[in-house]
Amino acid sequence: MWRSATFSLFKHAAKKFCTVHNAGVVRSSSSLLALVSKSPHFSTPNKPFLVLSQNPRFFSNISHDIDGDDDSTVESAISSSFESEEGRHFSPISDENDGTQVEGFEVDVDKIEDSGVDVDKLESVLSLLQSSGDAVGSLESRFSAMDLILNEEFVVRVLETPFVPADNLIGFFKWAWKVPGFSVTTRTVDALVRAVCQSLRKKDAYALWDLVKEIGEKENGVLNVDILNELITQFAKLGKGKAGLEVFNAFGAYGFEPNADSYYFTIEALCRRSIFDWASSVCEKMLNAGSLPDVEKVGNIISWLCKGSKAKDAYLVYLSMREKKKYPPKRSINFLIVSLCREDETISMAVDMLDDFSGEDRKYAIKPYTSVIRGLCRRSKDVDGAKRLLLRMIEAGPPPGNAAFNFVISGLSKAGEMEEAMKMMKLMESRGLKPDVYSYSVIMSGYANGGMMEEACRVLSLAKKNHSKLSPVTYHTLIRGYCKLEEFDKAVALLGEMKDHGVQPNTDEYSKLIQSLCLKGLDWKAAEKLLEEMKDNGLYLNGVTRSLIRAVKELEEEQGLATE
Repeated sequence: MWRSATFSLFKHAAKKFCTVHNAGVVRSSSSLLALVSKSPHFSTPNKPFLVLSQNPRFFSNISHDIDGDDDSTVESAISSSFESEEGRHFSPISDENDGTQVEGFEVDVDKIEDSGVDVDKLESVLSLLQSSGDAVGSLESRFSAMDLILNEEFVVRVLETPFVPADNLIGFFKWAWKVPGFSVTTRTVDALVRAVCQSLRKKDAYALWDLVKEIGEKENGVLNVDILNELITQFAKLGKGKAGLEVFNAFGAYGFEPNADSYYFTIEALCRRSIFDWASSVCEKMLNAGSLPDVEKVGNIISWLCKGSKAKDAYLVYLSMREKKKYPPKRSINFLIVSLCREDETISMAVDMLDDFSGEDRKYAIKPYTSVIRGLCRRSKDVDGAKRLLLRMIEAGPPPGNAAFNFVISGLSKAGEMEEAMKMMKLMESRGLKPDVYSYSVIMSGYANGGMMEEACRVLSLAKKNHSKLSPVTYHTLIRGYCKLEEFDKAVALLGEMKDHGVQPNTDEYSKLIQSLCLKGLDWKAAEKLLEEMKDNGLYLNGVTRSLIRAVKELEEEQGLATE
């Protein structure tokens, strides 16, 4: 209502300009316009022309008639007042239009009249809808009392007016549908759906879907694919995947074939709710129909499926795009490769995808290649395959980094192929890469597991030479190896060496060594000494291991008494 009142004041002032010939009075009109422009409901741009940022759907806020005055007379008066105030933020209406158009604000009155729309009644309907809140039930009787003549244009104008509560629009449409002489058309339903979908209330979305279902059952040829797609999108925004799937499943009942957007929006709605099994089912239908969206959207589908542990289904989508010589964005391809490497049965698919990299794409594909090498070493235990892929990277790119070498070195060490592991580390150094602490640790672990402690100690010497500080894991590997061979003195000495090199043993190191001393060496004295070291270092030994020390000590004392 405030818009109508404000514009009426504007027109009333303009009408007075028609009878005032005093230039000073006319100039004073600009002050009035300036006051109106300072209202918080109007924005005055810095450009030197009048801009009322008005959507054409707001046309109902302008009364068509100014108390019988000729529109051109009023417009000329307004124009003259603008011309008298150069330098202000307003400029006259362009001579290129007939006065019914101002930049940023268009109203085609002739078109409205030709469409058979009663502007006054339209204004009354909009005022009622915008001011009645949620009181839909009380509106129908008031609509009936207005004696409205409804046609498609009138209803569309109402539906396209912003800031009308969605439930009021639905209520108005239901009432209009019952009015004799008014026929529901595709245009009116489309306008209703688009207007209501501006609301983010779940209640409005479900009420709209119920109405659309009713229209589809009673009116033939009114609904279309775009209307249903808009509903699916709305349910996706609201996180209602099941409702979105219900709309998708209704396509067949209404005689429609889903298009690419239908599949995409349905998959999106389901994945947002983590209903990945149903999303995979819709995805399968999409592939069978051969109706894939653009590459960006396909990339999103692949990413969603991978997040839901559906990498195999995502790979099928990728293959469909590859057959058409189209490829999703790099981020989606990389994500798919990483996801395929997490399962033994899908690593071969990831290896196959690497062949699609070429040129510049291959040059920067270090992460996907490294992910495949890791999967081959850790999942399928195909260390030879990982080694071949690494050599292929060296030959044709992308250049492998420390991570790729470490995965192969680790795989070879676990397989006991220590010579090959050492050769791989030397190859790493020949390419200008410096083996890190992990590289040395995994090789030492391989030697220790095979009982070759001398070789392991030589690798430890290399590690200390190239790195000022090692990790606890490095020493733990050797301590475990010495304990396995029951060479406890060397294990205890290595524990002291850790501290000398700035690596502080943790509780786990002490605990395991104490347990080995008690269970295998029956050396409770050395164990007690380590316990005292733990106390000095502020570490706590659990009660079970403490009891183990006491038990070994008591056992030895009992044996001594028995001997005596």
